[in-house]
Amino acid sequence: MNQRSSVDDLVKSLKAELDRYPVGGKLPSSRAMVESHRVSPVTVARALAQLAAEGLVVTRPGAGVFRARPRTDTPAPGDTSWQEVALSADGATDAVPRTVDASGVLATLAAPAPGIVEFNSGYLHASLQPEQAMSAALARAGRRPGAWGRPPMDGIPELREWFARGIGGAITAAEVLITAGGQSALTTTLRALAPPGAPVLVESPTYPGMLAIARAAGLRPVPVPVDSDGVRPDLLDAAFRATGARVFVCQPLFQNPTGAVLSPARRPEVLRIAREAGAFVVEDDFVRRLVHQDAGPLPPPLATDDRHGVVVHVCSLTKATSPSLRVGALAARGPVLERLRAIQVVESFFVARPLQEATLELVGSPAWSRHLRSVAGELRGRRETLAGALRRDIPELALPHVPTGGYHLWLRLPDGSDERGLVSAALRAGVAVAPGRPYFSAEPPAAHLRLSFAGVAGPGEIVEGVRRLRVACDEVFR
Repeated sequence: MNQRSSVDDLVKSLKAELDRYPVGGKLPSSRAMVESHRVSPVTVARALAQLAAEGLVVTRPGAGVFRARPRTDTPAPGDTSWQEVALSADGATDAVPRTVDASGVLATLAAPAPGIVEFNSGYLHASLQPEQAMSAALARAGRRPGAWGRPPMDGIPELREWFARGIGGAITAAEVLITAGGQSALTTTLRALAPPGAPVLVESPTYPGMLAIARAAGLRPVPVPVDSDGVRPDLLDAAFRATGARVFVCQPLFQNPTGAVLSPARRPEVLRIAREAGAFVVEDDFVRRLVHQDAGPLPPPLATDDRHGVVVHVCSLTKATSPSLRVGALAARGPVLERLRAIQVVESFFVARPLQEATLELVGSPAWSRHLRSVAGELRGRRETLAGALRRDIPELALPHVPTGGYHLWLRLPDGSDERGLVSAALRAGVAVAPGRPYFSAEPPAAHLRLSFAGVAGPGEIVEGVRRLRVACDEVFR
C-alpha cells in the first residue's frame, strides 16, 4: 500500500472515531495512533494535517490534538447564473471565441480509479521517478545560502547555463528564461507571438494541451499534416501562404502523438519556409530526455541550426522526473526575447528559487545520469512489451510506427470505428486510454487511440491492460 492510500485510510478511520470525543476533547497522542493503527509517524502527521485542514480537529503545539467545534454558520449558496451572461458577453466581439476545452489535457492528468490500468498517463509511473534523488537534491538546496531569497527574474544563472549547454549551438545563458514547466512556456510564447484572432499553424495531429492554450488565447489553430518523417514542408509552405500566419508550433523529436522525428532533409526546409514567411517556429522539445536505450544518436534541437532567430525553443524536465518538478526553459534570440521576458514576468513573476536550486542540485549529481540511463532501459522494455502484446492480441489496431523515444504509441482504429464507444468500453473493462479526437484541430481522418506505457507499474500491468482492451474491442467491433 502506498503512502497516499495509508493516509486516506487513516483519515477515514479517525473521522469514524471523532464522535467518541466531546467538542474540545483531546484525541490520543500521535504515538498512540501509530501503535493502534499500525502506521508510520509520517502517515499520522499527514492524516491529522488533513483533518485540521477540513476543520475537524485543532492542533495545539505542546498540548495535543483536540476535536474542533462543528461549523453551524454555513451560508446558503448564492445565485451565480448571472455569470453565464457576463462570460458570453465578454467574448462577443472576439474574432475567435476564447473557448477553454481542457478535456484532452485532463485525460492525461486525472488519476484513474483504483484498479484501472492507466494507459492514458502523461508522466512516468512513481516507480520510474527519481524520488530519492529529488528528495536529496531538495534537502541540499534548502541548505544553500539565500535558497529562499528572491531569484533573478530570468532564473538563477547556473541553471540557465545548464539549459543553454543542453540546447547547444550558439544559444547562451543570456538567451534562456527559466519557466514553470513546458506548458507555462508554451502559454507565454503563444501570447508573445500572436495577437487574439490570429492563425497559428500546428502539426496534425498534435498535443491537445497546446491546442487548448491557443484557443484560450483566442488564436485559430490551422492543421498541417505530419507523416512518418515529421511535418510536410510542401503543406507547411501552402499553409503559411494561405493564412498569413506568423507562428508554427512543432515537436520535431518524437512528436506527440505519432512519435515521428523530423527527417534531416526536412529540417532546413522548415526553417527556410518559416523565415521566408517572416514567421517563428516554436520548437517544443518535450521528451529529449526520454530517449530509449536503442535509439542511437539523436538529432540536435532545431534551435542549433537557426542563426536568424526563427526558432523559439521550449524544453522541460517534468516529463523525465515528476509532475511536480515543474521547471523548464525558453530560449530565443533577438528582440522577441524581451517580449517573452516581459510576458512571463507579468504572468508569474518567477519560478520559486528553492525549486530552481533543487533542480540544479539534481542535474548536477551523479544520480541524474544514472536515472536517465535507467529510464531509457525501462522505456525500451515497456515499449516492446506493449507493441508485442498489441500485435499479438489486437492486430486490428494498426501500429504504423514504433518510436525509440517518448512514452506512448499511436494506434489507428479500423475504418468506421466508434472511437468514443471504444474508450468508454475500455474504461468499463478496467483500462483507461486516450481518445484520438482531441489531438486534431479539425476533423480527424480516422479514429485513433494513444496508449502510454510510462504511467503503468510494469510489463505485467501492460499485458493485463492489453487483455482488458481486447475485451473492449470485442464489445465494440462485434
